[in-house]
Amino acid sequence: MRTVAVVGASLAGLSAARSLRKQGFDGRLVVIGDELHRPYDRPPLSKEFLAGSLAEADLALEPDDEDLRAEWLLGVRAVGLDAPQRAVRLADGSEVRADGVVVATGAAARTLPGTAGLAGVHTLRTLDDARALRDELALGGRLVVIGGGFIGAEVASTAYALGLDVTVVEAAPTPLAGPLGETMGGIVSALHADHGVRLLCGVGVKGLRGGSRVEAVLLEDGRSFPADIVVVGVGARPCVEWLAGSGLALDDGVTCGADGRTPLAGVVAVGDCASWYDPRAGLHRRVEHWTGARERPDAAVTALLAGGAVEPSAPRPPYFWSDQYGVKIQFAGHAAAADSVTIEEGARDDHNVLAVYRRSGHPVAVLGMNQPRLFTRWRKQLAAAA
Repeated sequence: MRTVAVVGASLAGLSAARSLRKQGFDGRLVVIGDELHRPYDRPPLSKEFLAGSLAEADLALEPDDEDLRAEWLLGVRAVGLDAPQRAVRLADGSEVRADGVVVATGAAARTLPGTAGLAGVHTLRTLDDARALRDELALGGRLVVIGGGFIGAEVASTAYALGLDVTVVEAAPTPLAGPLGETMGGIVSALHADHGVRLLCGVGVKGLRGGSRVEAVLLEDGRSFPADIVVVGVGARPCVEWLAGSGLALDDGVTCGADGRTPLAGVVAVGDCASWYDPRAGLHRRVEHWTGARERPDAAVTALLAGGAVEPSAPRPPYFWSDQYGVKIQFAGHAAAADSVTIEEGARDDHNVLAVYRRSGHPVAVLGMNQPRLFTRWRKQLAAAA
């Protein structure tokens, strides 16, 4: 293998490039990214960076002395993959031919229909998104967050600390019920009310009102809330449109094996755009978390360089964290696999809970709120059991 193209220049793509060099690939390495920025850390965008306590330079993922001997093609978007020719077609009309391709194009924030061009309406996924939102939050005012997931909750927490009047609107009856289950989702999302942030659940958004700038959020039950700023946090879609017609299976991301391999020889997928097979659950799923983007490229690169000759091991249970209202929330495993959840340590009212999810008596997930030591112990047990 003489040339490898990594399509995507965020954490997953950078991790793949590093893994290629670490595993002995000494050929031509091309990293393609649609943003102009070098790889940067995304988790602080909704927290420290948004609050102004972290500088842009602190987001850099590359140390000054790192040299991957890579060609960086930044600010150019991939628009197609010619599988027989093993060529990545770019929006500027050029193409990159490679013996191996790592698909790491990530995901993009979902938007609300009809809001394009309306000032004061934001999504938060990229550094440019965070810059624009940070500038507006610094002016103060009334913020409405649409979506009570982790991004929405972190933005609400940050804005509350900055002194804004904050309302969170969530269509589901319980925020975070998907990743955490209803019981623990309710406990975690109670942080909003505990800090004076309005949380409206079980009601959808009908639309936004405003001329050139947003003025209010209209709810499906007829209520409306004035808004100077609106943040839409209703999830993300995998960026895989450019792979249409390539021969790859695209079903909520690039469908892969347990090590990122695709049906196309010499093509693997990693990061938020990749739907890896989980042999424990017997299904494919995307893991949209920092740890997955950091760890899983090692297995994918091993499979790529070995040409599929290495038997994949089961991926580690997914892990993610969130910081809201001064509480560190950590989660590992899959809540959906559980048939029970019990609080093992702490008290919910004190926000220092350690909860274990079980199926048929066996732990399948763990949640910690300000319980880093106990959580780490349980996370290790989960990984060992898996």
